[in-house]
Amino acid sequence: MSLGAGIFLLAVGAILAFAVHIDVPGIDLAIVGWILMVAGIIGIILGIALLARRRQSVSTTRTAVDPVTGDSVRRDVRDDTL
Repeated sequence: MSLGAGIFLLAVGAILAFAVHIDVPGIDLAIVGWILMVAGIIGIILGIALLARRRQSVSTTRTAVDPVTGDSVRRDVRDDTL
């Protein structure tokens, strides 16, 4: 679930729980709103966790000596796929 979907669920749940005062037979809209708000909060937490995980990166530096010229060669590799 993305961060935006979590915010959307939270907003719709708050509207149903606090602003809508319609009686629907067999459905308590306030409870449905609270359930959507909890799902939205969980979605926001998961979205933030996935964003933090996606931003981690691994950087590898390799240094070697060129056998022909004798120069030191440095190669930096960055891996952002974690």
